[in-house]
Amino acid sequence: MALERMATPQSSPRQSSSLSSSPMSTRTQSLQVDSVQRWMDDLRHMTEVECMCVLQAKPIGVEEDSQHGELVLTSGVSAGDHVARNNLQTLLRRALVVSTELGKMFQRLEKGRWQRVHSTAVRANCHVRSLVHEYGAARSIPPEMQKYEKSLLEKCMELTNITERCLHTDDEFFLKSMREAIHEILTDVSDSFSNMIDMALANEIQVLIKQIESSDSTSTIGTSINNLLSLTQDGPQLCSIIAKEGAVVALFKICRQDRFRELYAHALRTVASICSVEEGINQLDKVDGILCLADILTDESSVEAARAEAAAVVAQITSPHHTSTQHLASFLESMHDIVTALIKLCENASCGEVFLLASAALANITFFDSMACEILLQLNAVHILLQACRDQQRVDTPYSKDQVVTILANLSVLEPCASEVMQEQGVERLLLLLGEKPSSPSPSEGAACERVQQKAAVTLARLSRDPDVAQTAIQLKAVPRLIQLCRSPTERNNSDSVLVACLAALRRLAAGCPSSISVADHQQLIKPRLVDSFLLCSNMEESFV
Repeated sequence: MALERMATPQSSPRQSSSLSSSPMSTRTQSLQVDSVQRWMDDLRHMTEVECMCVLQAKPIGVEEDSQHGELVLTSGVSAGDHVARNNLQTLLRRALVVSTELGKMFQRLEKGRWQRVHSTAVRANCHVRSLVHEYGAARSIPPEMQKYEKSLLEKCMELTNITERCLHTDDEFFLKSMREAIHEILTDVSDSFSNMIDMALANEIQVLIKQIESSDSTSTIGTSINNLLSLTQDGPQLCSIIAKEGAVVALFKICRQDRFRELYAHALRTVASICSVEEGINQLDKVDGILCLADILTDESSVEAARAEAAAVVAQITSPHHTSTQHLASFLESMHDIVTALIKLCENASCGEVFLLASAALANITFFDSMACEILLQLNAVHILLQACRDQQRVDTPYSKDQVVTILANLSVLEPCASEVMQEQGVERLLLLLGEKPSSPSPSEGAACERVQQKAAVTLARLSRDPDVAQTAIQLKAVPRLIQLCRSPTERNNSDSVLVACLAALRRLAAGCPSSISVADHQQLIKPRLVDSFLLCSNMEESFV
């Protein structure tokens, strides 16, 4: 999956813009093949099936030319550390083919297309048998997995036989009863196959983890870590399996050894991906991973890349998307050191990506503990963040601006924040952020711009409790801009959240200086209940009255 760098503090740092999660430059480690090559790969699978039908599902021997068939899971696929990765990728491909066939069977069964149902059952049966035999030839199969294999093969054969019986009758009552029976068997086959694949994947992942734990070679460990990272891009289910097999523990062992310092960044990037699931965070908590992250972040001898990836892990584990907050108890113990290191990383970031990761972590932290906001004010964070906004090398995308304005919005609940924003000409910056527009038709960029506008309006409303801030905003023509955002759906990209925030900010300014609002605008945007003004503006056509 393509990872964006943290579009919002509610996203993971591998889900945003070119990170968002989001929110995390695309860092995808998946197979780099063009469409023609992929078609040729898939064609091998399909033609292999026909051979297997003729041979009645007997395994094809591994001969000298076996490297031409990607279906064979053997150590001859490639040399050294690439074996486990190739085995996993082949296993995933075969699993996808079988899953696709089973999905087709469900659809064709519902439509009563019995000829198609049977032919699909035959293909699925052959694929499963081929995969089981080949995998068994390449690996030692655990006893529990052997039980699943035996049961799965029996159910596949039963499925083939029962669908064949349906070809030789037109009895609707019989076919109806068979449809129910086939659906039940097909469901069992799908569940059994899923469990078997999970076990096979776990078996292969164990190979990579053992290489990380037992090798003294930086090259070997680095290759295994990269292979694990590649697997994390295949979705949350695989991340859960990787976490359960102990990958987080193994990776933090690497991060605690000085001789592997050059691997810290790669190891932490993989940890961040694994921690997109709860199991990964639980494993991190068990090995005191937060203390290790704090050590790396506060170690001035650590390279920037390692500190940036440590920030990515912090952003991941503090994301409000996670339902479990148990791990945050240990985080609070190191919070002052982590926040201090993160704001320093923002100040000295050499590029936009590093700034994005550090600011995303800070944005998430300010959501769950007000003490973090107080620490940031003491560390002169308002000055550092607003200065960064003037530096295009650090703040170069709406995603980065989203993080900055999120932090400012959370800081603005504290009274001392207003004077610091005034000193740094922060009101002018907020008005510029109210005009944020996407530079491309990308939906994620458009959504990021909406969040920037919304949070800029929220921050302005909160800060305008201070009369000096309110007066400065009015002098800088904040009111006409807020009215434009309220009345013009295209200016706010038809966002209701931006509309509500702008109405709230407008009412706050009008309360301090009623003369800044025209009579017509007051009648429509200030005097009615907020919900009535919202309904009026959300339903109106383009208007600049």
